[in-house]
Amino acid sequence: MRSNPSDYEMTALPSLHSTVSLLAREPGVWLPIAGGTDVMVQYAAGKLPARKLVSIWNLPELRRIDVTASEIQIGAGCTYTDLRRHAVVGHEFPLLRSAAGWTGGIANQNRGTIGGNIVNASPAADSLPALLVYEAELILISARGERRISYANFHTGYKKTLLAPDELIQTVCLPRRFLEYYSHTRKVGTRKAQAISKVAIAALGRITDGVIEDVRIAVGSVAPVPLRLKDTEQALNGRAVDATLLLLARRTVAAEIRPIDDIRSTVRYRAAVTGNLVVEFLNRLNLAQAGAERSEANDVLAQWNRLPADEAINAVLPCCGSRAWAEGMVARRPLADEAELLTASNETWRKVSPSDWMEAFRSHPRIGEKKPVMGSSAPGQSVEWSSQEQRDVTDADAAAKTALAEANREYERRFNRIFIVCATSKSAVEILEILRRRLKNGVETELHEAAEQQRQITELRLRKWLQG
Repeated sequence: MRSNPSDYEMTALPSLHSTVSLLAREPGVWLPIAGGTDVMVQYAAGKLPARKLVSIWNLPELRRIDVTASEIQIGAGCTYTDLRRHAVVGHEFPLLRSAAGWTGGIANQNRGTIGGNIVNASPAADSLPALLVYEAELILISARGERRISYANFHTGYKKTLLAPDELIQTVCLPRRFLEYYSHTRKVGTRKAQAISKVAIAALGRITDGVIEDVRIAVGSVAPVPLRLKDTEQALNGRAVDATLLLLARRTVAAEIRPIDDIRSTVRYRAAVTGNLVVEFLNRLNLAQAGAERSEANDVLAQWNRLPADEAINAVLPCCGSRAWAEGMVARRPLADEAELLTASNETWRKVSPSDWMEAFRSHPRIGEKKPVMGSSAPGQSVEWSSQEQRDVTDADAAAKTALAEANREYERRFNRIFIVCATSKSAVEILEILRRRLKNGVETELHEAAEQQRQITELRLRKWLQG
């Protein structure tokens, strides 16, 4: 049964101070609502118990991201899109950036907030395992003042938290000390995005001479709350990664988690997959060190394998334009040769979300132009490669260029994005024929055809990149 709008009251106040004052006057009566992505699901189903709602959307005090020497402070009202686009989040907290890219589609990422994800307290929430391994702290605010608590203690049970009825989460604080750690994250679900996870993992690790110095592992969807695997971490630290340790990891993981059977999965499946994900992390952590020590044939690839994560991401970003793809490639290191590099690229591209495809598309100029589309911050190397790829179009006659410009405009009106084609060695006439054919595609068909063209462009650019 759908809800009746007349049963609800909603207000929006001009400041954080006035909002917490309202909560103090009537604690537990008013439900704060930010992006509304969870609340509207309950409302549409007629299951929203709160009858009074106060909007905290766009309160400036909750939409800031401040960076200090020791930590990054993320306002609870910051959206997943804000997180995906922030440079420091992307460079130093790739687990959180990846989780932001998994959470729903573009519309949900534009509205959903990190504070809402925390307060909703779902054990399957995408961002929460990352917050656990990064040792986040929360600043809670009320009319009584502020208090700072460890996020690890915030969830007290299924859908239960330490948040008082008159409090809001104001800030999520992450210490800036994990840049040198190997990062690993996976979400197992029906789809990578726009699906609730069956199991998810976020992990950080540091290893020297084959011995684990420090690991941090958190999982979602396998307990009433997002779970940090403290017992497993303690069993792993100070030991070499070998078959005996991997078997021990599976056993300790199985003892720590508390999965359930539900509509998405079963206890048996979740237990097996969680063990597999932890073993996968440990193997890749071990390979990361091995790759840094061995000498690969290709100097460019060898140097890239040894770069810090943020530098490695920026090094390959011009090859594709999607940050999620670049982060996925870095997570696959070490890569031994061109064949392994291209295989990793294709597999990573197939796993990123359509919103990440769109980010890659925006890094290109229109066919027949030199500069990327408005709002793109494509790296200079990407712009240079685009110019090389369109060399035959640049040399075309005026009539062909005019026809291409008109077809480009028609394509953008129909699909609301620029036309993507692997232009290398194609004349203006050939590209125009391809463009006109693809104008007849349905929206979904054309999206996937554009993604395939981007995959081909990325392959060609990776080969150029390897040549230095």
